[in-house]
Amino acid sequence: MQTILGAGGDIGKFLATALRVYTDQVRLVGRNPRKVNEEDELLAGDLLDAGFVSQAVKGSEVAYLTVGLPYKASVWEQQWPRIMENVIAACLQHHCKLVFFDNVYAYAKTAIPFMDEASRIDPPSRKGRVRAQLLQKLAAAAETRGLQYLIARSADFYGPGARNGILNLLVLNNFKKRRSANWQTDAHKIHSLTYTPDAAKATALLGNTETAYGQIWHLPTSEERLTGQQLIELAAQEMQVKPRYFILSPLLLAIGGLFSGTIRELREMQYQNNQEYYFDSSKFIKTFGIQPTAYREGIRQTISSDAGFTQ
Repeated sequence: MQTILGAGGDIGKFLATALRVYTDQVRLVGRNPRKVNEEDELLAGDLLDAGFVSQAVKGSEVAYLTVGLPYKASVWEQQWPRIMENVIAACLQHHCKLVFFDNVYAYAKTAIPFMDEASRIDPPSRKGRVRAQLLQKLAAAAETRGLQYLIARSADFYGPGARNGILNLLVLNNFKKRRSANWQTDAHKIHSLTYTPDAAKATALLGNTETAYGQIWHLPTSEERLTGQQLIELAAQEMQVKPRYFILSPLLLAIGGLFSGTIRELREMQYQNNQEYYFDSSKFIKTFGIQPTAYREGIRQTISSDAGFTQ
């Protein structure tokens, strides 16, 4: 049995499919889980409930923590530590390995132009400090209690059905509606994006590779160094629209934040958009010999899928 904790997110669907290569028993856990494979086991509940998390992990060889919380620092501060503590305790209780699907928020501001697995952890944001706290909990549990875990880390992502994907939200959805695309702060900076099907397949592979544990892994991400503008132009070519776009400047975000909580939460993360943002996944590529999907092909596959758009 392998279990996905937080199976309803952008990665969960693809991960459930990818895990079938390794097991015929997949348990999907969330508030309202839905089957991806016909044989999937569903378990509905709240990961803030320690008893429920223990029940969810019981009988599992590997648990994948892919849950996504509302994009609000105060919610992350209140809920993420409890969820992680519950998951660690359950994995230790049931002798289950843990795969944590992580993002780059914990990295230092100066690491963003070239991120690899050795990049310094020193987050400048509230949400980043929460992620760093989670990493500390995992490391402590491994050192003092024998937890077996690995970090599967993704850059900002995009892909079919990626409701929270940066490219989906700012570019593809707008082009579909014949509107101008949006980009945050500076469209002339390189910005790496991880393709969700690649991320899911790689996460499943890592979870089923014994030697991958005890390590941080950057999930396979195109090595192309494209700017926001170039990504917008690629999408426009594939959708046969003009590559019009509008910059969400810091001033506009500040004004928008007065009326939108989501926009207000984006402001502290603009250090990731006003400089180069390159995500190096060469460790994974060299280790497993798997090449990530090129941006043009990833964009083509995303826009060919109705699930790739928010109506």
